[in-house]
Amino acid sequence: MALREAEERAAELRRELEYHNYRYYVLDDPEISDAEYDALMRELEGLEEEYPELKTPISPTQRVGAAPLEEFGQVTHTVPMLSLTNAMEEGAVIEFDQRIKRFLKTNEEIEYVAEPKLDGVAVELIYERGELTVGSTRGDGVSGEDVTQNVRTIKTIPLHLIEREEVPPDRLEVRGEVYMEVGEFKELNKRREAIGEPLFANPRNAAAGSLRQLDSSVTAQRPLKIFCYGIGEVKGRAFESQWEVLQTLPQWGLRTNPLARQCKNIQEAVAYYREINGLREGHPYEMDGVVIKVDGFALQRRLGEVSRSPRWALAYKFPAKEATTTIIAIRAQVGRTGALTPVAEMEPVRIGGVEVKRATLHNQDEIDKKDIRVGDTVVVRRAGDVIPEVVKVILSKRTGAEQSFTMPDTCPVCGSDVVRLPGEAIHRCVGISCPAQLKGRIRHFASKRAMDIDGLGLKLIDQVVAKGLVKDIADLYDLTADDLASLERMAKKSAENIVKALEKSKHPPLARFLYALGMRHVGEHIAQVLVRSLPSLDQFYQVSAEELEAIPGIGPEVAQSVHGFFNDKGNREVIRRLQKAGVEIAAPSAKREAPLKGKTFLFTGALEGMTRDEAKDLVEELGGEVSSSAGRGVAYVVAGKDPGSKYAKARELGLFIIDEEEFKRLVGVK
Repeated sequence: MALREAEERAAELRRELEYHNYRYYVLDDPEISDAEYDALMRELEGLEEEYPELKTPISPTQRVGAAPLEEFGQVTHTVPMLSLTNAMEEGAVIEFDQRIKRFLKTNEEIEYVAEPKLDGVAVELIYERGELTVGSTRGDGVSGEDVTQNVRTIKTIPLHLIEREEVPPDRLEVRGEVYMEVGEFKELNKRREAIGEPLFANPRNAAAGSLRQLDSSVTAQRPLKIFCYGIGEVKGRAFESQWEVLQTLPQWGLRTNPLARQCKNIQEAVAYYREINGLREGHPYEMDGVVIKVDGFALQRRLGEVSRSPRWALAYKFPAKEATTTIIAIRAQVGRTGALTPVAEMEPVRIGGVEVKRATLHNQDEIDKKDIRVGDTVVVRRAGDVIPEVVKVILSKRTGAEQSFTMPDTCPVCGSDVVRLPGEAIHRCVGISCPAQLKGRIRHFASKRAMDIDGLGLKLIDQVVAKGLVKDIADLYDLTADDLASLERMAKKSAENIVKALEKSKHPPLARFLYALGMRHVGEHIAQVLVRSLPSLDQFYQVSAEELEAIPGIGPEVAQSVHGFFNDKGNREVIRRLQKAGVEIAAPSAKREAPLKGKTFLFTGALEGMTRDEAKDLVEELGGEVSSSAGRGVAYVVAGKDPGSKYAKARELGLFIIDEEEFKRLVGVK
């Protein structure tokens, strides 16, 4: 067979296989047998084996997975993936409807779309001219992890949209929930148990763990599925309602939940909730509630959002599953931020198919309010079907031998004082050398997106803390190669490499340094927001909580956290010692004001003069954005050494391609 003929036959086979996937997974109405489907797949595999140039990332044969990644990249969502406000009772749902009517100043009935709320992992899929180019997790709603290689292995996700009644749009961002059916979850755990691997706690845990594998061939072996429920940015097609979206997506091969329903008013939505709640037991997949959305997009736009939740949608949660057990002990756990959380250790009990033997008691106020004592018989539930918590004490079961609990005055880990600040419900350890906090702080401080101290892993952190070499994060920069070489399983060369990595990390951008400090509520995105208004470290020592809260995107919790952190003498001393050790925090350029604003960059191939993360930081500091895929919105494609498929895609699209030296000149780096 000639190459041209093979190319045409391969394209025909791919179309046939995608069509039969659509019949099987979307319509649940296959036209051919499994044997006939397998024969088509084998023929395509044979052609691609004979003609390797025919292989493409979106071929059905490539669902087995690609080469393992070193780490996940980041994807910024064009339209934020908002979180939903929860309702636990019918009264809150009725109030939701009334609130919408008040906002819209109308007495007319609001039409809704109601859909099952799956207990899975939210993702976004991006299709360019029908081809799947990017798959990402929800993350913090603003950006998530690039899991493109992994989502390509999920058979219910089309690699190329099909054309039925209409041609797919030029660009389609579709949101969905990746999940694992209960029966397949149990079979997976049986296989893991047979070979001595740890078991997954529940289907959601299994789905999340499977989707976040750096080796996509592992994901390919897991029985993941998806239901699509919404859209982000769409170019080339306008939608007027949520119901229109749910009816249209399947025409392109994207699965939507067949249980979704239009509701003429809120009463129909509540009735739908009761119906779906009655289907939970024995259902193939886990549902933890119903999502109720205003149907019309014009109304959604008028309603807008508050904080990071839309006014036009609500998650009506199912009642949590409950069981009765006995509290054996209550112990205080110390977290990375020093917060002490009381945890009940209980007689093991199964709730919703999961064994539960520990439950959070939240704080001392919650213990006092519920009068929870060691030895009590209690009702326990998995809140939201996930997190175990003690609901109430069964007082009639008390014998008089039960013992009250109070939070300790000293830290159970390091013996330092425990304090509870005015207005806070949380007790905190004040010891900056507390190992419970220190290891977590060091791990976060050294992580890739923080100070990026290569080689400083968990086992090494355990050793330097246990040996007393590091009592706070500033001590890291006092470590010598001899110190490290004296540790267990640490070769001299490895020790020297870590010292070099410490030295290399001494010039972080301000936003990265703020993130590395591990302040409560301050992630990468919030750190970038802060730096836009406060471009120097010294300003953080002077700014008030009120001034912080006035920054767009900064709420009261973040403001109090940042203000409190920089007003703590111990924290100031650690930062002073970091600077004395040679850590120089690079402020954003004051010479130019966001010169790259509105420009999107794509990096492909290895850079030699800087890391990919350093290049990304430069672009973002200068007001630009970084994409993980080639698309017409990309202004510059930076091609490093050995560029991959993104480079070929960029050339095909006619995008502007520059090399590393041109990029450096553009961003002002010598």
